[in-house]
Amino acid sequence: MAEPDFWNDQKKAQSLIRDTNALKELISSFERVSSGLEELAAGVDELGESFDPDLKQLMDDEYEEVFKEYNDFEIRVLLSGEYDSHNAILEIHPGAGGTEAMDWAEMLYRMYVRYAERHGYKITVMNYQEGEEAGVKSCSLLIEGPMAYGYLKAENGVHRLVRISPFDSNARRHTSFTSVDVMPQFEDDMDIEIDEKDLEIITMRSSGAGGQHINKTDSAVRMTHKPTGIVVFCQSQRSQIQNREACMNMLKSKLLAIRIEENRKRDAEVKGEQKAIEWGSQIRSYVFHPYTMVKDHRTGYEVGNIQSVMDGDLDGFIYSYLRTMI
Repeated sequence: MAEPDFWNDQKKAQSLIRDTNALKELISSFERVSSGLEELAAGVDELGESFDPDLKQLMDDEYEEVFKEYNDFEIRVLLSGEYDSHNAILEIHPGAGGTEAMDWAEMLYRMYVRYAERHGYKITVMNYQEGEEAGVKSCSLLIEGPMAYGYLKAENGVHRLVRISPFDSNARRHTSFTSVDVMPQFEDDMDIEIDEKDLEIITMRSSGAGGQHINKTDSAVRMTHKPTGIVVFCQSQRSQIQNREACMNMLKSKLLAIRIEENRKRDAEVKGEQKAIEWGSQIRSYVFHPYTMVKDHRTGYEVGNIQSVMDGDLDGFIYSYLRTMI
């Protein structure tokens, strides 16, 4: 059998374009930092010769801009992992606690949608199962854009909420937990093979918002990988065939995430790292009562303006996490 023509493979071509654009943006960021530093140096020399308050203010503003650009460049350099340039699949699953936990899961869903919108990412809801009273039972998002996985991998883990429950008639304080799983989207040039005999596939009618085909055909697909117990579900596409393909992609993405974690653990053993960071461990707390604060337990980074965080302002948490990976 003849080898496939690389240039006629659309997905591989898209992958090449994505990686090329990422490199171009990295070079452009470096050039902007270099140019900004040169202008700052020239301004400092001019101030040294003759102090001008207006020029001093201009230099202060210029410094802030260059510092921000340098910060962005530093993060882009840190995003050098094998899969950092890939799109991301983000799944949200509420922990024990019924309606309280499902409401927290929906709050996180909104937070990540806002984050993606802030960064110009494309969002596709692959699965969204509403709770009986409020919130969501589970949801899956495909987030497409430059370095989506590289940034969002910082969100993988358990997120803890402390607040006065709106569902408690006695207005007591509740603690809820929700897990967030983030994985790079699988692409066809990756070497993950799945034996069809290892799959259990169930079709059913889609539920919830999604178009006129909802509840009229058995288009939704639930796929179970028997060797690992991984279950994936998709109802976002219009046909069963498309949902089956999406499920297979999600399954391969999950298997890829397992491989990445196994490699991380092996590297940690080689380096002699003593601190274990297990998936599923609590990574961040969001406290609404008796005070307001969001704190990342891995880095110590914290923010008092909890509303801005819930509106998708996650850059500080993501950047501080990425810096720990140096």
